[in-house]
Amino acid sequence: MLKLENVYAGYGERLVLEGINLEVGDSEIVCLIGANGAGKTTTLKTIMGLVRPQKGQVNFNGDMLATQPVNRIVQAGISMAPEGRRVFGKMTVLENLEMGAYLRKDPIGQDIEEVYRLFPVLKERAKQPARVLSGGEQQMLAIGRALMAKPKLLLLDEPSMGLAPLMVEKIFEIIRRIWKTGTAILLVEQNAAMALEVSQRGYVMETGKIAMEGSAAELRRNPNVRKAFLGRAGERR
Repeated sequence: MLKLENVYAGYGERLVLEGINLEVGDSEIVCLIGANGAGKTTTLKTIMGLVRPQKGQVNFNGDMLATQPVNRIVQAGISMAPEGRRVFGKMTVLENLEMGAYLRKDPIGQDIEEVYRLFPVLKERAKQPARVLSGGEQQMLAIGRALMAKPKLLLLDEPSMGLAPLMVEKIFEIIRRIWKTGTAILLVEQNAAMALEVSQRGYVMETGKIAMEGSAAELRRNPNVRKAFLGRAGERR
């Protein structure tokens, strides 16, 4: 579905990604883990067209995305729930969801109800401004808003950041439920243990490069991954 080939990208003269090769298959969850500053978010922004590759190709279902505007990329079937949620605080929950469907011409009522089924608390808060939601509720809203574009591939950037452990468990259970509907997911996540638990495959980034890749099980067993991200016993953190 998605293939990055030898992608170099950055901000102005500062190169962040150096020859990234990465793939996500149909109906697959793939995680991208690494330390802060490794280039994970820049990878997602490059896929979305928010950062333009200086070299290399971003291919999605046979279409080259490297020169496409963001709206075309969304229309092609990719959407993102960004790091930090970035909900529209003054707008209601419902208005935020409607914004997620701003490029669609078809009726969206049924899809709003699907989001409410996935996140019942959002239905309860539908008329409230997004700024009054808890951190976990805002994360649900950010994911729900991204789903309103009806993506074939959903990009999730640090969905567990700043959340209490019980909410983290809930968010990852919802990620599993989204995947079971047939939506492919590329997950950037600092909680490596949870990311590898929910994913089929994974990539490890170091300073703008892919340092390691493999099945989630292989990465969980890898001593370097365990030492760097999982702790001595591979416990969650």
